[in-house]
Amino acid sequence: MSSCVLAANPYEVERENEYVLRAVEERNVKLIRLWFTDVLGQLKSVAISPAELETAFDEGVHFDGSAIDGFSRIQESDVLAQPDANTFETIPWADGGTTGRMFCNIYAPDGNAFEGDPRHVLKRNIAKAAEAGFGFFAAPEMEFFYFADGEPGHPPQLLDRGSYFDLTTSDVASDLRRQTISVLEAMGIPIEYSFHEDSPSQHEIDLRYTDALTMADQIMTFRLVVRELALERGTFASFMPKPLAGMQGSGMHMHLSLFNEDGNAFHEDGAEYSLSPVARQFMAGLLVHAREISAVTNQLVNSYKRLVRGFEAPVWVSWAQNNRSALIRVPVTKADKPSSTRIEFRSPDPSCNPYLALSVMLAAGLKGIKEGYDLPDELTHNLFDLEEDEIRKLGLEPLPASLSEALDVMEQSELVREALGEHIFEWFLRNKRSEWRDYKTHVSQWELDRYLPSW
Repeated sequence: MSSCVLAANPYEVERENEYVLRAVEERNVKLIRLWFTDVLGQLKSVAISPAELETAFDEGVHFDGSAIDGFSRIQESDVLAQPDANTFETIPWADGGTTGRMFCNIYAPDGNAFEGDPRHVLKRNIAKAAEAGFGFFAAPEMEFFYFADGEPGHPPQLLDRGSYFDLTTSDVASDLRRQTISVLEAMGIPIEYSFHEDSPSQHEIDLRYTDALTMADQIMTFRLVVRELALERGTFASFMPKPLAGMQGSGMHMHLSLFNEDGNAFHEDGAEYSLSPVARQFMAGLLVHAREISAVTNQLVNSYKRLVRGFEAPVWVSWAQNNRSALIRVPVTKADKPSSTRIEFRSPDPSCNPYLALSVMLAAGLKGIKEGYDLPDELTHNLFDLEEDEIRKLGLEPLPASLSEALDVMEQSELVREALGEHIFEWFLRNKRSEWRDYKTHVSQWELDRYLPSW
Protein backbone atom coordinates (compact mmCIF):
# COMPACT_ATOMS: atom_id res chain seq x y z
CA MET A 1 0.00 0.00 0.00
CA SER A 2 1.22 3.52 -0.80
CA SER A 3 2.94 5.42 2.00
CA CYS A 4 0.30 8.16 1.68
CA VAL A 5 -2.05 5.82 3.52
CA LEU A 6 -0.01 6.31 6.66
CA ALA A 7 0.22 9.38 8.85
CA ALA A 8 3.14 11.79 8.42
CA ASN A 9 5.22 9.96 11.02
CA PRO A 10 5.26 6.22 10.29
CA TYR A 11 7.14 5.47 13.52
CA GLU A 12 4.38 7.11 15.54
CA VAL A 13 1.77 5.14 13.62
CA GLU A 14 3.66 1.89 14.23
CA ARG A 15 3.86 2.62 17.95
CA GLU A 16 0.12 3.35 18.12
CA ASN A 17 -0.68 0.17 16.22
CA GLU A 18 1.48 -1.86 18.59
CA TYR A 19 -0.29 -0.33 21.57
CA VAL A 20 -3.68 -1.39 20.21
CA LEU A 21 -2.46 -4.90 19.40
CA ARG A 22 -1.27 -5.26 23.00
CA ALA A 23 -4.47 -3.76 24.42
CA VAL A 24 -6.61 -6.17 22.38
CA GLU A 25 -4.70 -9.11 23.80
CA GLU A 26 -4.59 -7.84 27.40
CA ARG A 27 -8.30 -6.94 27.49
CA ASN A 28 -9.35 -10.22 25.88
CA VAL A 29 -11.05 -8.40 23.00
CA LYS A 30 -12.76 -10.97 20.79
CA LEU A 31 -14.18 -8.80 18.03
CA ILE A 32 -13.15 -5.48 16.50
CA ARG A 33 -15.61 -3.29 14.65
CA LEU A 34 -14.17 -0.95 12.04
CA TRP A 35 -16.38 2.13 11.71
CA PHE A 36 -16.78 4.70 8.94
CA THR A 37 -19.65 6.80 7.60
CA ASP A 38 -21.38 7.25 4.28
CA VAL A 39 -21.87 10.72 2.83
CA LEU A 40 -25.12 11.25 4.72
CA GLY A 41 -23.44 10.48 8.05
CA GLN A 42 -24.87 7.00 8.58
CA LEU A 43 -22.48 4.85 10.60
CA LYS A 44 -21.18 1.76 8.80
CA SER A 45 -19.22 -1.15 10.25
CA VAL A 46 -17.23 -4.19 9.25
CA ALA A 47 -16.12 -6.66 11.94
CA ILE A 48 -12.80 -8.50 12.06
CA SER A 49 -11.23 -10.92 14.51
CA PRO A 50 -8.14 -9.94 16.54
CA ALA A 51 -6.11 -12.31 14.37
CA GLU A 52 -6.80 -10.06 11.36
CA LEU A 53 -5.99 -6.77 13.08
CA GLU A 54 -2.29 -6.57 12.25
CA THR A 55 -3.03 -7.20 8.58
CA ALA A 56 -5.76 -4.55 8.70
CA PHE A 57 -3.24 -2.03 10.04
CA ASP A 58 -0.70 -2.93 7.34
CA GLU A 59 -2.90 -3.46 4.31
CA GLY A 60 -6.40 -2.23 5.11
CA VAL A 61 -9.64 -4.17 4.75
CA HIS A 62 -11.17 -4.45 1.27
CA PHE A 63 -14.89 -3.91 0.75
CA ASP A 64 -17.26 -3.05 -2.07
CA GLY A 65 -17.70 0.72 -1.96
CA SER A 66 -20.51 0.67 -4.55
CA ALA A 67 -22.82 -0.69 -1.84
CA ILE A 68 -22.34 2.43 0.33
CA ASP A 69 -24.26 5.66 -0.35
CA GLY A 70 -22.00 8.24 -1.97
CA PHE A 71 -18.99 5.96 -2.23
CA SER A 72 -17.85 4.27 -5.46
CA ARG A 73 -19.61 3.62 -8.72
CA ILE A 74 -19.94 -0.01 -9.81
CA GLN A 75 -16.97 0.25 -12.20
CA GLU A 76 -14.67 1.54 -9.45
CA SER A 77 -16.10 -0.28 -6.46
CA ASP A 78 -13.15 -1.58 -4.42
CA VAL A 79 -11.98 0.56 -1.51
CA LEU A 80 -9.85 -0.07 1.58
CA ALA A 81 -10.72 0.71 5.19
CA GLN A 82 -7.63 1.42 7.28
CA PRO A 83 -8.22 1.57 11.05
CA ASP A 84 -6.98 4.63 12.93
CA ALA A 85 -5.33 3.25 16.07
CA ASN A 86 -5.85 6.58 17.86
CA THR A 87 -9.58 5.88 17.96
CA PHE A 88 -9.48 2.44 19.60
CA GLU A 89 -11.94 1.94 22.46
CA THR A 90 -13.87 -1.00 23.83
CA ILE A 91 -17.67 -0.86 23.62
CA PRO A 92 -18.95 -1.16 27.22
CA TRP A 93 -22.43 -2.47 26.39
CA ALA A 94 -21.35 -5.07 23.82
CA ASP A 95 -20.45 -8.57 25.05
CA GLY A 96 -19.18 -7.41 28.41
CA GLY A 97 -16.66 -5.01 26.90
CA THR A 98 -14.94 -7.65 24.74
CA THR A 99 -15.80 -5.81 21.50
CA GLY A 100 -13.53 -2.99 20.37
CA ARG A 101 -14.02 -0.30 17.78
CA MET A 102 -11.87 1.96 15.63
CA PHE A 103 -12.74 4.59 13.07
CA CYS A 104 -11.25 4.09 9.64
CA ASN A 105 -9.84 6.20 6.87
CA ILE A 106 -10.95 5.02 3.43
CA TYR A 107 -8.50 4.66 0.56
CA ALA A 108 -8.59 3.67 -3.10
CA PRO A 109 -6.71 0.47 -4.00
CA ASP A 110 -3.77 2.57 -5.29
CA GLY A 111 -3.30 4.00 -1.78
CA ASN A 112 -4.68 7.46 -2.47
CA ALA A 113 -7.23 8.89 -0.04
CA PHE A 114 -10.74 8.11 -1.30
CA GLU A 115 -12.66 11.21 -2.38
CA GLY A 116 -15.97 9.85 -1.09
CA ASP A 117 -14.76 9.44 2.51
CA PRO A 118 -16.27 12.19 4.72
CA ARG A 119 -13.50 11.71 7.30
CA HIS A 120 -10.92 12.40 4.63
CA VAL A 121 -12.81 15.58 3.65
CA LEU A 122 -12.52 16.91 7.20
CA LYS A 123 -8.85 15.92 7.44
CA ARG A 124 -8.15 17.77 4.19
CA ASN A 125 -9.85 20.94 5.44
CA ILE A 126 -8.04 20.68 8.79
CA ALA A 127 -4.77 20.44 6.84
CA LYS A 128 -5.63 23.72 5.09
CA ALA A 129 -6.18 25.34 8.47
CA ALA A 130 -2.83 23.96 9.64
CA GLU A 131 -1.13 25.52 6.60
CA ALA A 132 -2.53 28.85 7.77
CA GLY A 133 -1.17 28.17 11.26
CA PHE A 134 -4.42 27.13 12.95
CA GLY A 135 -5.83 24.13 14.76
CA PHE A 136 -9.63 23.82 14.68
CA PHE A 137 -11.54 23.00 17.88
CA ALA A 138 -15.23 22.34 18.40
CA ALA A 139 -17.76 21.47 21.09
CA PRO A 140 -21.41 20.65 20.28
CA GLU A 141 -24.58 20.90 22.33
CA MET A 142 -26.30 17.63 21.42
CA GLU A 143 -30.10 17.82 21.65
CA PHE A 144 -32.35 14.80 21.15
CA PHE A 145 -35.67 13.23 22.16
CA TYR A 146 -36.57 10.05 24.02
CA PHE A 147 -39.85 8.45 22.94
CA ALA A 148 -41.73 5.34 24.00
CA ASP A 149 -41.37 3.93 20.49
CA GLY A 150 -40.22 4.86 17.02
CA GLU A 151 -42.68 3.03 14.82
CA PRO A 152 -43.06 4.77 11.41
CA GLY A 153 -46.53 6.18 10.88
CA HIS A 154 -47.30 6.44 14.59
CA PRO A 155 -47.20 9.71 16.54
CA PRO A 156 -44.23 9.60 18.95
CA GLN A 157 -45.22 8.94 22.56
CA LEU A 158 -43.57 11.17 25.15
CA LEU A 159 -41.64 9.71 28.07
CA ASP A 160 -41.96 12.82 30.25
CA ARG A 161 -43.63 16.22 30.48
CA GLY A 162 -40.54 18.02 31.74
CA SER A 163 -39.25 21.36 30.53
CA TYR A 164 -36.01 23.33 30.61
CA PHE A 165 -33.70 22.24 33.46
CA ASP A 166 -36.50 20.28 35.15
CA LEU A 167 -35.33 17.69 37.65
CA THR A 168 -37.36 14.57 36.91
CA THR A 169 -35.81 12.25 39.45
CA SER A 170 -38.10 9.28 39.04
CA ASP A 171 -38.54 9.19 35.31
CA VAL A 172 -36.86 6.75 32.97
CA ALA A 173 -35.37 9.48 30.76
CA SER A 174 -33.28 10.99 33.55
CA ASP A 175 -31.86 7.58 34.41
CA LEU A 176 -31.16 6.93 30.74
CA ARG A 177 -29.25 10.19 30.48
CA ARG A 178 -27.12 9.32 33.51
CA GLN A 179 -26.32 5.89 32.12
CA THR A 180 -25.49 7.39 28.73
CA ILE A 181 -23.01 9.80 30.29
CA SER A 182 -21.32 6.95 32.17
CA VAL A 183 -20.89 4.92 28.99
CA LEU A 184 -19.64 7.91 26.99
CA GLU A 185 -17.03 8.75 29.60
CA ALA A 186 -15.97 5.09 29.74
CA MET A 187 -15.33 5.40 26.00
CA GLY A 188 -13.12 8.46 26.49
CA ILE A 189 -15.74 11.08 25.60
CA PRO A 190 -15.80 13.74 28.35
CA ILE A 191 -19.10 15.48 29.11
CA GLU A 192 -19.44 19.12 30.12
CA TYR A 193 -23.16 19.45 30.94
CA SER A 194 -26.41 17.51 30.69
CA PHE A 195 -29.98 18.55 31.43
CA HIS A 196 -33.61 18.32 30.37
CA GLU A 197 -34.26 20.61 27.42
CA ASP A 198 -37.24 22.86 26.75
CA SER A 199 -39.65 20.41 25.10
CA PRO A 200 -41.23 17.37 26.77
CA SER A 201 -38.98 14.31 26.40
CA GLN A 202 -36.18 16.49 25.00
CA HIS A 203 -32.69 16.26 26.47
CA GLU A 204 -29.28 17.80 25.97
CA ILE A 205 -25.76 16.52 26.58
CA ASP A 206 -22.86 18.87 25.84
CA LEU A 207 -19.49 17.43 24.85
CA ARG A 208 -16.23 18.97 26.06
CA TYR A 209 -14.28 20.77 23.33
CA THR A 210 -11.50 19.00 21.44
CA ASP A 211 -9.94 19.04 17.97
CA ALA A 212 -12.48 18.83 15.15
CA LEU A 213 -11.57 15.37 13.83
CA THR A 214 -11.80 13.81 17.28
CA MET A 215 -15.07 15.65 17.84
CA ALA A 216 -16.62 14.36 14.62
CA ASP A 217 -15.71 10.81 15.71
CA GLN A 218 -17.20 11.52 19.13
CA ILE A 219 -20.46 12.80 17.64
CA MET A 220 -20.82 9.61 15.61
CA THR A 221 -20.16 7.53 18.74
CA PHE A 222 -22.52 9.70 20.79
CA ARG A 223 -25.47 9.16 18.46
CA LEU A 224 -24.97 5.39 18.49
CA VAL A 225 -24.56 5.20 22.29
CA VAL A 226 -27.72 7.26 22.90
CA ARG A 227 -29.77 5.06 20.58
CA GLU A 228 -28.33 1.74 21.75
CA LEU A 229 -28.89 2.44 25.44
CA ALA A 230 -32.41 3.67 24.78
CA LEU A 231 -33.22 0.45 22.93
CA GLU A 232 -31.88 -1.59 25.85
CA ARG A 233 -34.51 0.14 28.02
CA GLY A 234 -37.29 -0.47 25.52
CA THR A 235 -37.41 3.18 24.46
CA PHE A 236 -36.42 5.10 21.33
CA ALA A 237 -34.01 8.01 20.92
CA SER A 238 -34.27 10.35 17.94
CA PHE A 239 -32.00 13.07 16.54
CA MET A 240 -34.69 14.16 14.10
CA PRO A 241 -34.55 17.97 14.04
CA LYS A 242 -38.31 18.57 14.44
CA PRO A 243 -40.21 15.46 15.57
CA LEU A 244 -43.06 17.30 17.31
CA ALA A 245 -45.24 20.02 15.80
CA GLY A 246 -45.63 23.06 18.02
CA MET A 247 -42.56 22.20 20.13
CA GLN A 248 -38.92 23.26 20.04
CA GLY A 249 -36.76 21.21 17.68
CA SER A 250 -33.35 19.69 18.32
CA GLY A 251 -30.29 21.66 17.35
CA MET A 252 -26.58 20.96 17.47
CA HIS A 253 -25.23 24.37 18.44
CA MET A 254 -21.53 24.20 17.63
CA HIS A 255 -18.97 26.09 19.70
CA LEU A 256 -15.94 26.87 17.53
CA SER A 257 -12.45 28.27 18.01
CA LEU A 258 -9.05 28.33 16.33
CA PHE A 259 -5.79 27.83 18.16
CA ASN A 260 -2.25 28.68 17.05
CA GLU A 261 1.19 28.47 18.61
CA ASP A 262 0.34 31.40 20.90
CA GLY A 263 -2.87 29.83 22.22
CA ASN A 264 -6.47 30.72 21.43
CA ALA A 265 -6.40 32.71 18.17
CA PHE A 266 -9.94 33.95 18.89
CA HIS A 267 -8.87 35.75 22.08
CA GLU A 268 -7.46 39.26 22.45
CA ASP A 269 -7.07 40.98 25.80
CA GLY A 270 -9.00 44.25 26.00
CA ALA A 271 -10.92 43.74 22.75
CA GLU A 272 -14.70 43.95 22.63
CA TYR A 273 -16.01 40.61 23.95
CA SER A 274 -12.32 39.54 23.94
CA LEU A 275 -12.66 38.75 20.21
CA SER A 276 -9.48 39.01 18.15
CA PRO A 277 -9.45 40.18 14.51
CA VAL A 278 -9.09 36.50 13.53
CA ALA A 279 -12.28 35.65 15.43
CA ARG A 280 -14.20 38.53 13.86
CA GLN A 281 -13.07 37.58 10.35
CA PHE A 282 -13.95 33.93 10.99
CA MET A 283 -17.42 35.00 12.16
CA ALA A 284 -17.80 37.21 9.09
CA GLY A 285 -16.93 34.24 6.88
CA LEU A 286 -19.61 32.12 8.53
CA LEU A 287 -22.18 34.87 8.08
CA VAL A 288 -21.31 35.56 4.42
CA HIS A 289 -21.46 31.87 3.51
CA ALA A 290 -24.15 30.74 5.96
CA ARG A 291 -26.79 30.25 3.29
CA GLU A 292 -24.36 28.30 1.09
CA ILE A 293 -23.46 25.77 3.79
CA SER A 294 -26.99 25.28 5.15
CA ALA A 295 -27.75 22.21 3.04
CA VAL A 296 -24.78 20.47 4.70
CA THR A 297 -25.37 21.62 8.28
CA ASN A 298 -29.14 21.04 7.92
CA GLN A 299 -29.49 18.21 5.43
CA LEU A 300 -33.06 16.94 5.88
CA VAL A 301 -36.42 18.16 4.61
CA ASN A 302 -37.39 18.13 8.27
CA SER A 303 -34.43 20.36 9.23
CA TYR A 304 -36.19 23.43 7.86
CA LYS A 305 -39.26 22.87 10.03
CA ARG A 306 -36.97 23.66 12.96
CA LEU A 307 -35.52 26.82 11.37
CA VAL A 308 -38.74 28.82 11.65
CA ARG A 309 -39.78 31.78 13.75
CA GLY A 310 -41.19 31.29 17.22
CA PHE A 311 -39.14 28.30 18.37
CA GLU A 312 -35.76 29.78 19.40
CA ALA A 313 -33.94 28.49 16.32
CA PRO A 314 -32.06 31.02 14.16
CA VAL A 315 -33.79 32.25 11.03
CA TRP A 316 -31.77 35.35 10.10
CA VAL A 317 -28.06 35.75 9.32
CA SER A 318 -26.79 37.84 12.23
CA TRP A 319 -24.55 37.80 15.29
CA ALA A 320 -24.71 39.04 18.88
CA GLN A 321 -23.12 38.41 22.23
CA ASN A 322 -26.07 37.40 24.35
CA ASN A 323 -28.95 37.15 21.91
CA ARG A 324 -30.20 33.67 21.18
CA SER A 325 -32.20 34.86 18.19
CA ALA A 326 -28.93 35.43 16.30
CA LEU A 327 -27.26 32.84 14.08
CA ILE A 328 -23.91 33.35 15.81
CA ARG A 329 -23.72 33.99 19.54
CA VAL A 330 -20.58 35.03 21.42
CA PRO A 331 -20.72 33.34 24.84
CA VAL A 332 -19.49 35.30 27.84
CA THR A 333 -16.05 34.01 28.81
CA LYS A 334 -14.08 34.23 32.03
CA ALA A 335 -11.52 37.00 32.13
CA ASP A 336 -8.86 34.65 33.48
CA LYS A 337 -9.52 31.90 30.94
CA PRO A 338 -8.59 33.09 27.42
CA SER A 339 -8.84 29.52 26.10
CA SER A 340 -12.63 29.70 26.52
CA THR A 341 -13.15 32.55 24.04
CA ARG A 342 -15.24 31.06 21.27
CA ILE A 343 -18.26 31.53 19.05
CA GLU A 344 -21.48 29.51 18.95
CA PHE A 345 -22.92 28.68 15.52
CA ARG A 346 -26.57 27.89 16.20
CA SER A 347 -28.11 26.63 12.96
CA PRO A 348 -26.71 23.05 12.62
CA ASP A 349 -28.86 20.15 13.74
CA PRO A 350 -27.84 16.68 14.95
CA SER A 351 -28.95 14.90 11.77
CA CYS A 352 -25.99 16.27 9.81
CA ASN A 353 -22.83 14.42 8.83
CA PRO A 354 -20.43 15.97 11.39
CA TYR A 355 -17.36 15.48 9.18
CA LEU A 356 -18.93 17.44 6.33
CA ALA A 357 -20.62 20.02 8.56
CA LEU A 358 -17.39 20.87 10.37
CA SER A 359 -15.61 20.99 7.01
CA VAL A 360 -17.89 23.65 5.53
CA MET A 361 -17.96 25.67 8.75
CA LEU A 362 -14.16 25.70 8.81
CA ALA A 363 -13.94 26.54 5.10
CA ALA A 364 -16.32 29.48 5.52
CA GLY A 365 -14.43 30.84 8.52
CA LEU A 366 -11.02 30.46 6.86
CA LYS A 367 -12.31 32.26 3.77
CA GLY A 368 -13.28 35.17 6.00
CA ILE A 369 -9.77 35.26 7.46
CA LYS A 370 -8.01 34.89 4.12
CA GLU A 371 -10.11 37.55 2.40
CA GLY A 372 -10.23 39.86 5.43
CA TYR A 373 -14.03 39.99 5.63
CA ASP A 374 -15.50 42.78 7.74
CA LEU A 375 -17.86 41.70 10.50
CA PRO A 376 -21.22 43.50 10.24
CA ASP A 377 -22.69 45.37 13.19
CA GLU A 378 -23.89 43.36 16.14
CA LEU A 379 -27.59 42.58 16.31
CA THR A 380 -29.11 44.51 19.20
CA HIS A 381 -32.74 43.60 18.60
CA ASN A 382 -34.50 40.48 19.77
CA LEU A 383 -35.65 39.11 16.43
CA PHE A 384 -38.32 37.00 18.10
CA ASP A 385 -40.13 40.25 19.00
CA LEU A 386 -40.02 41.87 15.53
CA GLU A 387 -42.26 41.46 12.51
CA GLU A 388 -40.67 40.14 9.33
CA ASP A 389 -40.83 43.48 7.51
CA GLU A 390 -39.09 45.14 10.47
CA ILE A 391 -36.33 42.54 10.34
CA ARG A 392 -35.80 43.04 6.61
CA LYS A 393 -35.40 46.78 7.21
CA LEU A 394 -32.39 45.89 9.33
CA GLY A 395 -30.78 44.47 6.19
CA LEU A 396 -30.65 40.90 7.43
CA GLU A 397 -30.75 37.92 5.08
CA PRO A 398 -32.82 34.86 6.00
CA LEU A 399 -31.42 31.36 6.11
CA PRO A 400 -32.92 29.07 3.43
CA ALA A 401 -36.55 28.25 4.20
CA SER A 402 -36.48 24.76 2.70
CA LEU A 403 -34.07 22.03 1.67
CA SER A 404 -34.80 22.88 -1.96
CA GLU A 405 -33.76 26.50 -1.48
CA ALA A 406 -30.66 25.43 0.46
CA LEU A 407 -29.64 23.10 -2.38
CA ASP A 408 -30.12 25.87 -4.96
CA VAL A 409 -27.78 28.13 -3.00
CA MET A 410 -25.25 25.35 -2.36
CA GLU A 411 -25.14 24.41 -6.04
CA GLN A 412 -23.77 27.87 -6.86
CA SER A 413 -21.17 27.81 -4.08
CA GLU A 414 -17.54 27.38 -5.09
CA LEU A 415 -16.63 27.38 -1.40
CA VAL A 416 -18.77 24.31 -0.64
CA ARG A 417 -17.66 22.56 -3.84
CA GLU A 418 -14.02 23.01 -2.88
CA ALA A 419 -14.56 22.09 0.77
CA LEU A 420 -16.41 18.84 -0.01
CA GLY A 421 -14.60 17.91 -3.21
CA GLU A 422 -16.26 17.27 -6.55
CA HIS A 423 -17.21 13.65 -5.77
CA ILE A 424 -19.21 14.33 -2.60
CA PHE A 425 -20.50 17.72 -3.78
CA GLU A 426 -22.19 16.27 -6.88
CA TRP A 427 -23.45 13.12 -5.14
CA PHE A 428 -24.88 15.09 -2.22
CA LEU A 429 -26.83 17.38 -4.55
CA ARG A 430 -28.25 14.43 -6.52
CA ASN A 431 -29.25 12.53 -3.39
CA LYS A 432 -30.89 15.50 -1.70
CA ARG A 433 -32.71 16.59 -4.87
CA SER A 434 -34.20 13.10 -4.93
CA GLU A 435 -35.25 13.44 -1.28
CA TRP A 436 -36.96 16.74 -2.07
CA ARG A 437 -38.81 15.23 -5.04
CA ASP A 438 -40.09 12.41 -2.82
CA TYR A 439 -41.28 14.96 -0.27
CA LYS A 440 -42.98 17.13 -2.88
CA THR A 441 -45.04 14.20 -4.18
CA HIS A 442 -46.14 13.08 -0.70
CA VAL A 443 -49.65 14.02 0.46
CA SER A 444 -49.58 14.64 4.21
CA GLN A 445 -52.28 14.13 6.82
CA TRP A 446 -52.29 17.91 7.34
CA GLU A 447 -53.28 18.42 3.69
CA LEU A 448 -56.02 15.80 3.89
CA ASP A 449 -57.43 17.28 7.09
CA ARG A 450 -57.37 20.82 5.71
CA TYR A 451 -58.44 20.40 2.10
CA LEU A 452 -60.31 17.12 1.58
CA PRO A 453 -63.55 18.17 3.34
CA SER A 454 -63.80 21.58 1.66
CA TRP A 455 -62.50 21.35 -1.88
